Amino acid sequence: MKKVNIISLGCSKNLVDTELLMKQLEKVGYSVEVDVENSKAKIVVINTCGFIGDAKEESVNTILEQVELKKEGKVDKIFVMGCLSQRYEPELQKEIPEVDAYFGKFDWKGILAELGKEYDEKLRNERHLTTPPHYAYLKISEGCNRKCSYCAIPIMTGEYKSRPFEEIVDEAERLAKQGVKELLVLAQDITYYGIDKYGKNRLAELVERIADIKGIKWIKLHYAYPAGFPMELLPVMRECENVCKYLDIALQHCSDHMLKQMRRGVTKQQTIDLINKIREEVPGIALRTTLMVGHPGETEEDYRELIDFVETMKFERLGVFPYSHEDDTYCDKNYKDDVAEEIKNKRAEELMERQLEVAAALNQSWIGKKLTVLIDRTEGEFFVGRTQYDSPEVDQEVFVTTDRPLQVGEFYEVEITSAEPFELYGVI
Repeated sequence: MKKVNIISLGCSKNLVDTELLMKQLEKVGYSVEVDVENSKAKIVVINTCGFIGDAKEESVNTILEQVELKKEGKVDKIFVMGCLSQRYEPELQKEIPEVDAYFGKFDWKGILAELGKEYDEKLRNERHLTTPPHYAYLKISEGCNRKCSYCAIPIMTGEYKSRPFEEIVDEAERLAKQGVKELLVLAQDITYYGIDKYGKNRLAELVERIADIKGIKWIKLHYAYPAGFPMELLPVMRECENVCKYLDIALQHCSDHMLKQMRRGVTKQQTIDLINKIREEVPGIALRTTLMVGHPGETEEDYRELIDFVETMKFERLGVFPYSHEDDTYCDKNYKDDVAEEIKNKRAEELMERQLEVAAALNQSWIGKKLTVLIDRTEGEFFVGRTQYDSPEVDQEVFVTTDRPLQVGEFYEVEITSAEPFELYGVI
């Protein structure tokens, strides 16, 4: 069979798109692999990311690397798809003409047609999972209707489009039958789910329905938006045992000045009230958030307010990234990128240093306690897994020692014996 190597860049939503394409290619007779270094495949598909400057640079560099392999005769065909291609196709065609064809973010039909094959509509929602068999991502929508000043994602993915309710449930049931135990529910904004299609928010109903599926042990939710947060979700998170006490909610900033500049639609007090309400309604919940530093107009006072916010709110999980000035966004049209790169990077580094102190204290509090851990892999002498408070790739792991073999994809009770700021150690 002909072999295709798909290089999947960017977020987990992109990975789902890669998995959908894999299924279609396999149906028409191709052998498909993902992210294989020194691959023997003569056809390469690069699923690009175009979210921020660093991601765009990585995508372009990956394309150029494959072009060099093509010049050396190691690759016959290069196809580029995804967010970067969706947004910059004319520029890419001009700058890197060695690529055989560029496609939009969701143009699987175009890729298959380029190979002389047809897209199979019956397999529209079927995927070849690239994750370990015990967990899978479940995308519930495409696009975004928010108007955040800095974000180019709506330009690339279009307006919010909820997937049909029953279609999502059917996919979740199919994944459970395949042996998936953990579903990582995600969208650019899960908290808008259903409004466009059904005229009302149906996220809580959807999560509760998925929680009823036999075999699904853990459900984690990514990525929530603070404005218009559906409060009816909180009782579901509290009462359904297999809905993890975990929520990824991107806050971006806390000062009223910056929230207005960013067009986030909330105030600092509303943000604090929401966090307190979530923690009150779902005791023991771990909140993951992302914060941005260096947005146009961010003053030293705004930044100090953000540091105080992090130290006060004590988020269980936190990521920080410097502002990236993106073409055609509200920022690009209305603001000057007026915070120096050096200052952006310094602020991001300092904020993560403060979070390190918060994380270290939180992890120390787990020592001597027992946690349920899902084992993902082995590494040297350790079995490595995650708690219900951690998602793959982005959160911390638990390194487990035992005198008996453990099974990857199974749950175990682990007593925590020691802790680092971003990892735990324990024994069965």
